[in-house]
Amino acid sequence: MTIREWCEADLATLHAINEAAVPGVGSVPRDTFDALVRDVSAATLVAEVDGRPAGFVLCMYEGLDYPSLNYKWISARHHRFAYIDRVAVSEDARGQQLGGMLYDAVAKRFAGERAVLLAEVNLAPPNPGSLRFHKRHGFREIGERWEIEDEKGVVYLERGL
Repeated sequence: MTIREWCEADLATLHAINEAAVPGVGSVPRDTFDALVRDVSAATLVAEVDGRPAGFVLCMYEGLDYPSLNYKWISARHHRFAYIDRVAVSEDARGQQLGGMLYDAVAKRFAGERAVLLAEVNLAPPNPGSLRFHKRHGFREIGERWEIEDEKGVVYLERGL
């Protein structure tokens, strides 16, 4: 297993991994996903297993004109940050600690450059596995936002770098 920067040839596979991970991550059309990786992300790192992408993490900085409600919530409260917009691992690669490896690589990448790493996890629909994962990796809860009470909401998390 290796962690590396994304390349153009990865985009179709990364998009398929993203879509297979819904609702843990948001579904986006392929052209939107490609633009996020190419034009918006501060870093998109790929976990590669047997020469093929098996997972990824997409991070952003502050100051973007990005319509995500989660990004806007974070931007209103933090001025200099790295934000994990999405992370996903293919179903056949789960249980191999790729998520942890991706998070460690992100933390190393932004250490000394940003003070905090931010993320969010769904409360509804619930994603208790992701919440446990984030807590194991040093994240703490800093707030919640509900779009539809008891139906669609997230908890925001931060970890110092």
